[in-house]
Amino acid sequence: MLAFVQEKMTVPRCLATMIDSPPPDAAGGTAGRRVPSTPARRRGWWWPVGLLLATAACYFGCIDVPFQFDDQPAVLYNQTLRDGWPSWGMLHPPADAAGATGRPVVNATLALNYALGGANVRGYHLFNLLLHVLVALTLWSLIRRTMRLMSPAPGVSIDAVAVTAAGLWAVHPLLTESVVCIVQRNEELVALFFLLTLYAVNRSATTRTPLARRSWAVTAVSACALGMASKEVMVTAPLVAWLYDRTFLAGSFRGALRARRTLYGGLALTWVLLAWLVLNNAQRAGTVGFGLGITSWDYLLTQCRALVLYLKLAIWPHPLVVDYGSPVVHRLSAVWWQASVVLALLGATIWALVRRPAAGFLGACFFLLLAPSSSFVPLTTQTIAEHRMYLPLAVLVLLVVLALRRLPGALTGTFCFACFVALAFGTIRRITVYRTEMSLWTETVKYAPDNPRAHLNLGQALLTSGNAVDAVQQFETALRVRPDYAEAHYNLGLALSQQGRLADAAVAFKAALDIVPDYTIAHNALGTSLAQAGEFAAALEQFDQALGERPDFLDAQVNRARVLVALHRGNDAIADYQQILRRHPDSAAAHLGLGDAWAANGTSQEAIKELRAAVQQEPRLVAAQFNLANLLSADGRLAEAVPHYAAAAQEEPNKPALQIALANALMRLGQSREAALHYTAAVELQPNSAELRLNLALALAASGRLAEAIEQCQTALRLRPGFGAAEHYLNEMRSDLQKSASRP
Repeated sequence: MLAFVQEKMTVPRCLATMIDSPPPDAAGGTAGRRVPSTPARRRGWWWPVGLLLATAACYFGCIDVPFQFDDQPAVLYNQTLRDGWPSWGMLHPPADAAGATGRPVVNATLALNYALGGANVRGYHLFNLLLHVLVALTLWSLIRRTMRLMSPAPGVSIDAVAVTAAGLWAVHPLLTESVVCIVQRNEELVALFFLLTLYAVNRSATTRTPLARRSWAVTAVSACALGMASKEVMVTAPLVAWLYDRTFLAGSFRGALRARRTLYGGLALTWVLLAWLVLNNAQRAGTVGFGLGITSWDYLLTQCRALVLYLKLAIWPHPLVVDYGSPVVHRLSAVWWQASVVLALLGATIWALVRRPAAGFLGACFFLLLAPSSSFVPLTTQTIAEHRMYLPLAVLVLLVVLALRRLPGALTGTFCFACFVALAFGTIRRITVYRTEMSLWTETVKYAPDNPRAHLNLGQALLTSGNAVDAVQQFETALRVRPDYAEAHYNLGLALSQQGRLADAAVAFKAALDIVPDYTIAHNALGTSLAQAGEFAAALEQFDQALGERPDFLDAQVNRARVLVALHRGNDAIADYQQILRRHPDSAAAHLGLGDAWAANGTSQEAIKELRAAVQQEPRLVAAQFNLANLLSADGRLAEAVPHYAAAAQEEPNKPALQIALANALMRLGQSREAALHYTAAVELQPNSAELRLNLALALAASGRLAEAIEQCQTALRLRPGFGAAEHYLNEMRSDLQKSASRP
């Protein structure tokens, strides 16, 4: 990237006299205008190679970033990805697929990733990075071709201008969310198709042969249609293409339509596709549109604040926030100066469209790109979002690069290189924040403390890491900000359940259901909590309600059958489990439940068979390993039981019951030395258990470590004075120790 900053960047009258387009040729274009071949142009292939390498190096650190935020519903819980590729299912993303909902092209690319590598996150990141590089290269090529339509001033390097603008844009930290978050590839896809549409319009107007012109026109319409199926912001692409034609190709709106009527007819038809997609995904699952709790006026005021924030982040990209929540401005007085800035910029754009068309085009392009998401149509889940600046940022960067023509050539190169390095390091640092959910949401809460969703996500990260205490604090903070936040009530219940506070957990689940009565997973969670508290009849009602709302809910099916066992309806439970396994033969939980049901009915061999299937499907399923070991042990098959006890203890080493069961089995097999190791581990977890101290003493004595055994017996007696068994074995051990000492 050193090369591009050394060339003089005196752009040909870009913002001042780069206004009047050259006269169109007979086809309404400028096919005859060609810049002569020069050594610099013959070396032009270095520019895209350098751009590709610099961008890839900057973002390569994101390859192992886990699925974050909306990635999980879009990828991990998106059943249409499992339909194979290609398939009709991938073109019909579900309503809960976050950024893929109503966007079949986005969902199709996710399905392709899943077909190639399943849920391996690396493939998804490589695809996102490839898209980002393609957008940067397309931007570079479009800038070059557009600037060649005008007479360059002496000493101007069009390639230097194009690669500088594309390079600074590609490594800007403001784009990190769009590249690193998997589902935000919708921004990359729509940007790619938007730029391809403009590029194809350019080629259609400037290509010499009729066949080539028609081919490029078809390419433009196809790219526009794909963009419409990628994200709704593509709605302005036909207008921007027409404005581009008027500014740089035909010289007037009428001339553009006259020369390329069929092309613009095709572009207009893509609006029909977009309308169909929008109508078939009404209000994008209740998050976009009118009558959803935010008025158009309030949303417009909020966007005044958002636009000024975006401009600030384009210049100084700190702090960056992945989720601002849904802040809403209700009074003009709260954003008067931001509104003034926006109005001034709009006024300048309108003036420039008349007096300085090239500059006016860039300004209009910026506003038109943001208009679908940042004007008066409310997007209720995210009123401010940095990823919306993915393509609009390219306009701002190009304006800055063009403005730098006023600086001396060497100073311009030095300044651009310094900016490139600073932006690249900023992006590399920002990527590190995405490496864990904990770091991402800790930073988000820091800069958006009033965002309840950020507190919710941080709480979920804490809960996943086993820190239920701090998770409860985050969920309670989210509820203080937004008391009617059903998801926060639900997650609070999960955290309380993890702490064993079952009654409090039930209250939290009921609060979630009061807000959202058909909250299916909350019914399931409440049923689980009630079952753990021994209220099996009430739990059964909750599972029935969950299945009434979602009959294919596997967790609720398994939990319901488990409750039937507790209600002594073993035959009903067995029938339910068998039906579940016919539909889900790989369900380890169903095999576990059926095994327990057979065991409760006294059919141990059938139980052992099902539990073996469970551990084969899921070796880390502790309950299956432990229950299987118990059945094998009861059947006198201790040697077979020990590996399953060991697997359970290895998976959850901090559960003393697992260590004790393994140690007991080892003692019965005569492996006292190994048993002593696991009794010791259990003692460390329960140091005040007199019985456990005695068991450890017996294992130590059996392995010939009498002095240590006596010490453990004495500790047991201190913990429980008068413990008869400990006194008995202590006397025996002392006697054995004296005998061994008296031997010659």
